[in-house]
Amino acid sequence: MIKNRYAALAVIIFIYVLAVLCGLFTYDFFEGKFSAGEGQSSFWLSLLLADISATILVFIFSLIFHNASVYDPYWSVQPPVILAVALHKMNENGTGTTLMGWLLFAAVLFWALRLTSNWAYNFKSFEYQDWRYVMLKEKTGPAYPVINFLGIHMFPTFVVYLCVLPAVTAVAKGAVFKPVCLLFIVLCFTATVFQGIADVQMHRFKYEGGTGFIQTGLWEKSRHPNYACEILMWWGIGLASVIALGDTWWLLTGALVNTLMFLFVSIPMADKHQARKPGFEEYKKNTRML
Repeated sequence: MIKNRYAALAVIIFIYVLAVLCGLFTYDFFEGKFSAGEGQSSFWLSLLLADISATILVFIFSLIFHNASVYDPYWSVQPPVILAVALHKMNENGTGTTLMGWLLFAAVLFWALRLTSNWAYNFKSFEYQDWRYVMLKEKTGPAYPVINFLGIHMFPTFVVYLCVLPAVTAVAKGAVFKPVCLLFIVLCFTATVFQGIADVQMHRFKYEGGTGFIQTGLWEKSRHPNYACEILMWWGIGLASVIALGDTWWLLTGALVNTLMFLFVSIPMADKHQARKPGFEEYKKNTRML
């Protein structure tokens, strides 16, 4: 167990460098195996297999350190890396990247920097593990290793892959910018800014010794402002991409699955966890969920 914060952070960075390299190697390997005739589907599949291999590597390290929270940064590191691969592929082919592609990448990178920096700010050491993982381990007992791999690691990887797929497709197909797309790009940046505001308000609440649960700022208007903005972020990416591409509405599957995950998994778990605190039921009754 690494108890020093900076030593543990250095190990996490090392793990994720390995995960990126593992993903890149896997992508190159499978892209070379697939025939050129398979076109776009081979590109998507190569990215997915690379994503899975990187997740498996992170999972192995979570077992080594007996801590599923090793996976926590993956949620925000994954999308910009995938998009960067798509951008590189376009430039390597001599096609270049359109304005739409760069706008999507900028929105995703801005979101990723906010979320990753918030994770780094809260990261203490390998002594900490997300309370949800601890609860799942206590409830599932012998089945926890399977839950850990499929539920904590693989399921989020698939969800975020589906969320970023519209942007990847827009980049790979050289989608042309349309003025209405700007509305949804702005929505992405606005959602990320409000997530940052919610983060700062939460940090201040904890720094000032707040007890119970926060009920000020954005948290006075919404019980889960970060979740609300996370949902808006991926609908923004999805709609901007689909409008730029044309008849590809199926690409919004990721935003839909992401929304359902928050509505039926993340939010109920968080509310149940908070319900132990005095006054929460009244707060829940008087405050919108999102």
